[in-house]
Amino acid sequence: MIVKTFADFDLKQIAASGQCFRLEEAAPGRFNLLASDRYLEILDMSARQDIPGAEPSRTYGFSCTEQEFEEFWSPYFDLSADYGAVKRLVPERDRYLRNAVSFGGGIRILRQDLWETMVTFLISQQNNIPRIRRCVRLLCENYGNTVIDLSGQTHYGFPGPDKLASVSEDELRNCSLGYRAKYIRKTARDVSDGSLCLEAFRHMDYATAREALMSCYGIGIKVADCICLFALHHIEAFPIDTHIRQVLEREYPKGFPVSDYNGCAGILQQYIFYYELFHSAI
Repeated sequence: MIVKTFADFDLKQIAASGQCFRLEEAAPGRFNLLASDRYLEILDMSARQDIPGAEPSRTYGFSCTEQEFEEFWSPYFDLSADYGAVKRLVPERDRYLRNAVSFGGGIRILRQDLWETMVTFLISQQNNIPRIRRCVRLLCENYGNTVIDLSGQTHYGFPGPDKLASVSEDELRNCSLGYRAKYIRKTARDVSDGSLCLEAFRHMDYATAREALMSCYGIGIKVADCICLFALHHIEAFPIDTHIRQVLEREYPKGFPVSDYNGCAGILQQYIFYYELFHSAI
């Protein structure tokens, strides 16, 4: 296990932020994460105070080598980016956004696998986070590769497009996917037969990638923006779901000032989403 301390980084907040569905707090302060076919256990070694405005810098133990951490997990967690600089862009006069930033200040935008993100956000349509997690778990258990951790326990990686292209729609529906099964099967077939090139998306700017994604079966504007933000790392993307739309109507009736935030409005969107999701429960 290697130990690291980072500012503006809180796994509990990230796990609950709705951007990733295979990062879970298995026990208080202990997290399990599967990304593609990689498995990681993370231990929160900080004394936690779960209060708004608490210092978001934390110390964690990671069950990997230093090399694997630097080559894969550090980029995955976007640890080289200065999120403090993003927070400093929010003016004092915007009390709502400053409160949201303070409340969820440990969130970072994960750099997730494009294929996995496309499928999980197809699943996310008209769905809630616990049910999305269940659907993803069933999909991985049924069709993913076996991943053995250091203690010999079995986990399951995320199934690739070739595997899901070979599965019938009825079989996918058995993973509690409902009508979303047809979207996933069609997307898998398009990737598998080469009519949809995932690599091409990596070379597109935000506007081009968004339009290209919206031409895919079952992907609308909100899902396209989520994929742009959470997989392609276009941090100017600003997905609008029911929670965000309500905030915009209530707090920003003239529109959210996206242009004020130097192409990083997507980070602020995550602070807002998390604040709306959990602040009302306090």
